[in-house]
Amino acid sequence: MIFTATAFAGAWLLAPEPQEDERGSFARIFCRREFAARGLSPCVAQASVSVTRKRGTVRGLHWQAAPWEEAKLVRCTRGAIHDVIVDLRPGSPTRLRHVAVVLSAENRLMLYVPEGFAHGFQTLVDDTEVAYQMSQFHAPAFARGARWDDPALGLRWPETPPIVSERDGAWPDLVPPAVAEASWPR
Repeated sequence: MIFTATAFAGAWLLAPEPQEDERGSFARIFCRREFAARGLSPCVAQASVSVTRKRGTVRGLHWQAAPWEEAKLVRCTRGAIHDVIVDLRPGSPTRLRHVAVVLSAENRLMLYVPEGFAHGFQTLVDDTEVAYQMSQFHAPAFARGARWDDPALGLRWPETPPIVSERDGAWPDLVPPAVAEASWPR
């Protein structure tokens, strides 16, 4: 696997290194030793898949609160997504900043999302499938979220207007507007 650092400490973009022959190709998409060598959580407690029917649908921004914080390895196995992570780590120099990448079945890239980050995506084509590996079990009581259009984050979604679930549209802002206007650098 090829690990490429993002602008955030601990968040990585991963690309498989396919070995090809006359049959096709074979590539490793997870290796506990390679993850541990970079200080990443090599534990997989749970794996999930989402299928989203309509282009322009936003899922997120989601995370789990302590003590159930989770790292995620995200891969788009059908279609394409605009994938976004937001640093929520207290004291981090990149707190409340975001990184966005395109993950697709075609480019086969994966995004490692460390503990302490919110995660969300917008589908770029109909019938998109996303596979996740998580380091923690899902703990509904510790599930958290922020609105996809939180003004303090300044996220730019490629498809407008987005399709957003009632649940995701009801999350609160991460930073109350009065605080964001006074302290958030633009």
